[in-house]
Parts: sequence; C-alpha cells; structure tokens
Amino acid sequence: MIKSFFEKVTRGLVKTRTQLTDRLDLLLNQYGEIDEELLEEIEDILISADLGMTTTLRMIQDLREALVEKKINDASRVLEVLKEVMMQHLSLEATDRLAYDQRPQMLLIIGVNGVGKTTTIGKLAHKFKSGGQSVLLVAGDTFRAAAIDQLKTWGERVGVETIAQQAGSDPASVIFDGISAAKARNTDVLICDTAGRLHNKKNLVMELGKIFKVARREYPEAKLEVLLVLDATTGQNAIAQAKAFKEVADITGIVLTKLDGSAKGGIIFAVKDEVGIPVKLVGLGEGLDDLEDFDGAAFVNALLG
Repeated sequence: MIKSFFEKVTRGLVKTRTQLTDRLDLLLNQYGEIDEELLEEIEDILISADLGMTTTLRMIQDLREALVEKKINDASRVLEVLKEVMMQHLSLEATDRLAYDQRPQMLLIIGVNGVGKTTTIGKLAHKFKSGGQSVLLVAGDTFRAAAIDQLKTWGERVGVETIAQQAGSDPASVIFDGISAAKARNTDVLICDTAGRLHNKKNLVMELGKIFKVARREYPEAKLEVLLVLDATTGQNAIAQAKAFKEVADITGIVLTKLDGSAKGGIIFAVKDEVGIPVKLVGLGEGLDDLEDFDGAAFVNALLG
C-alpha cells in the first residue's frame, strides 16, 4: 500500500510532535482565557521545537494579530488559529514545486558532506525514473573517491548510469561530460553531485562558479534546479549552512533530510522564514520512496493534529 505524504509525515514527526504538540495540549488545558503569560509559554515551546527565535517571534506576533482579528479569547481555540498561522508560514507558490514534466532538466545538488546528499540523489533518480523519465547521474564531487563510489552504487541500485572521472578531476569537466552524454542520449533528467567543502568557501565559490558557467553555456535549453540538502537533525546549524550556501549559489529549493529521525522538525519553519528559499522535498525514511514533495498544509496537520 502506497502511503500518502500526510501518513508518512505523521509517522515521521513522532519525535517533533512529542516535543511540540503534546506540550501545547498540556499547556492549553491549564488556561481558560488567553493572556500574555500563555503566549509567552507558547513562544518557549516553539523555540524548543527548533523554530528559532526570529521565526518564533514572527509567528507569535501573527498569532496575536489573528486572535484579535477573530475576536478569540478562549485558550481552547488557540491551536486552531496557530495551525492557520503555521500554514501561512509554509505556503508555497506553484513555481516553488519541483517540476516533473519539464524536459530536459538539470539538477545540481549541493550541501556539506554527511547531510544525505548522495542518498537524496539516488532517491531523486528513482523518483524521476518511476515517473517514466530517463535519468543520468554525474559524480561531480571529485574531492572524495568514496563519494564517486557511493553515487555509482546508488546508480546501480536504481538502474541508471553514472558519469564519472577519477578522484581529483576537475568537477566542471565531469559536469561537461555529463551534459554531453545527456544531450547525445536525449536524457530527460541530469542529476549532478557537487562538493560541499563549506569550510573552504573560496574554493567552493570557484568550483560552483565554473560548474554554473558550464551549465549555462553547454545546456541552456535545460531547466536548471539548484537544490541544497540540509539535515533536519542538526537544527539551527542547518540554517547557518543554508545562509552560507545562499551566498555562493543561486539556490532554487531545499531538500530537508532525516526529518523522521529528528525532534527538531520545527526547523522547516525557520528554513522557509529565515533563509527565504522554499523547501521542495523532505526525507521521511530510509526507503527509496521516502523522499516526498513537500506539502505545507499536510505537514502542519500532521504536526498539530
């Protein structure tokens, strides 16, 4: 049986729900009318669920204004209004979603090592291939031989070819080879791994700059997506990574991995609010089909019930 996004996110958010919703329910049952003390308590709970100070303050202000506008003073109704506010914070435009009907398409996957970048690429390849599209992978993280081998293994598992060179090769050269192969074979989707050595930002800027130049020059007809992979379990550190990568790359979307293993699912609000880049995909498990297109309304419903 294929589970819906709501079912998967409900299952995956158990830790976050314990941290957030259970505490909110307990708190609201202690109050009759809404007062400033209650709102401060809600603020503390949101911060503890890793929404972050900046996002939490904005959300509490929006909650306060919504309660006044709706003339609600009953604590038992706070959760329904908070749910509406949260959905507004996670709202997506149609253009914020990953396009599965565009051909050709080129996806550049960026992010630091250890966030689940290679796994995400494998799952993305499976997702596109399952939709009937032809896929080609490119091992552009040439700094680590292990990264090349891991991507090849994922390619074999999914049943798609991986374009690669030896470790230490120029990443832009590998991307060039991948584009050439994709054009020659009329491939629908080209998914490229890239290095994520954020501690050496100067080298990263140069490397990504060359890759973007090759992509624009050699494959202008392809829709270009630049997806940043972040690990939900790292909490606010994910925000710092996103801001740093935003300085060096024109990111079109974020993939938030390991959401099912984190009590910090609230980070998804902070990512959208503080970084200003839409979350397009979320990882909700280890299976090939556990990379899901993000649905803000379903996420909030699963989180708050």
